[in-house]
Amino acid sequence: MPSLSLTDLVDVFSKAGTPRVTKVREIKNREAYSPATDYYRRFREGVVEVHSLGRSKDSLGEILQALPAHKVENYSEMVEGYRKWWGRKEITWFNPPRGNYSYHNFTISVNPELGVEFDGRRHVIKLYTKADTLTKNRVDLVHSIMELSLSALSLEGDRLCVLDVRNSKLFVSNGLMDNAQAIIDAELAYIEALWPSL
Repeated sequence: MPSLSLTDLVDVFSKAGTPRVTKVREIKNREAYSPATDYYRRFREGVVEVHSLGRSKDSLGEILQALPAHKVENYSEMVEGYRKWWGRKEITWFNPPRGNYSYHNFTISVNPELGVEFDGRRHVIKLYTKADTLTKNRVDLVHSIMELSLSALSLEGDRLCVLDVRNSKLFVSNGLMDNAQAIIDAELAYIEALWPSL
């Protein structure tokens, strides 16, 4: 059963026509995952480490130490954006739930990076690190997949969120978008129909 990331599905969802087919082809034919080629891995793991070890906001700067030159500008933007979002919040860590959404032969892995409590509420957060604009339809899709795959694994009152890291903006889910499951299943059916021929 092919496994796709949440990012994969959002990337397909946000394209139309030939670029959409190209994106599915890229996903099918890419190399197996390797931490060495995961551009944003160090940032994600650095933020998780800071919170899970209860360290201060100042320690975010350590993420930038000994970075390859081609990552410095992007990582600096992300660290600054995250620092700004953190602001004066008193944050405590919990392990976020992880789940899957399956349709026919495809599984979407849903792995939010952060489980953080602040302002008296628990927040399960998926980090959005790309420079591309985070549009409403992307946010709605991510929220809906998180709702469908994580609600049963979360505590009552947990807030499912997407954090646009560079813009320091937290999007909190208001529940499923209209026809969420049908829309997500249609996207996966599209990918499944193309898959054998790519």
